[in-house]
Amino acid sequence: MLLLVIIAGAATGIVLGLFGSGGSIIAMPALMVLLDVEAKSAIAMSLGIVAVTATITAWDHWRHGNVDTRVALVFGIFGIVGTFAGAKVGVITPVAVQLALFALVMYAAAWKMLKPALVPQLSAAGGLPPPERAVEVRMGHIAAHGIGVGVLTGVVGVGGGFLIVPALALLSGLRMKLAIGTSLAIVAAKSYAGFLGYLGAVPIDWNIMGAFTAVTVAGSFAGTRLAHRFSQETLKRGFGGFLVIVASYILLKSTT
Repeated sequence: MLLLVIIAGAATGIVLGLFGSGGSIIAMPALMVLLDVEAKSAIAMSLGIVAVTATITAWDHWRHGNVDTRVALVFGIFGIVGTFAGAKVGVITPVAVQLALFALVMYAAAWKMLKPALVPQLSAAGGLPPPERAVEVRMGHIAAHGIGVGVLTGVVGVGGGFLIVPALALLSGLRMKLAIGTSLAIVAAKSYAGFLGYLGAVPIDWNIMGAFTAVTVAGSFAGTRLAHRFSQETLKRGFGGFLVIVASYILLKSTT
């Protein structure tokens, strides 16, 4: 059991550190498949694990000036509202539906990872407005996206970072490093809200969750450092392929 917790937690943390997203996408199926945690409990626990890990990783990004606090507050506040509401819906949603939605979200994430990166090219070409101006003009869009991604987070138990990063880069013109750091802060806030939405409604194994979180935090720092050793395109394609495999397994599980 301890070895499985270490493997699953390390994988979750490394992915979160590498991409600034994807923590719940690894944690939720790992809790279910490797640790035999019931689906709704796995959703809730994955939200708690990612909340703590993303908080620590975001703080590290903030120390290096890679978090836009104004964008994080707006997206985060509206994201919290959506996530809490989504979690309440998730409590009464049939597990098969949640698993199917989760698989579809993973396919969407895989598509995002495997498609050619457009955001950096747009930024390099100067096609996006300066961050300050874009935030003022499109703050309403950021709030709307916060609610939408938040609802998805609560229902299926994903932090939504793989959706937040491109949204921030396109809507606010933030450079990618700043978008990733800001995304982690938002993911942390929404994940706390989602976890609180499930708390008391589903069983929580605090021992597994605590051990998983500790290993995930350590893995996130390792992932941040590993990111500097590989090309982002190689990492994204590898992660995208992995997501397709896991999503297919989860979708099959939801229909059998």
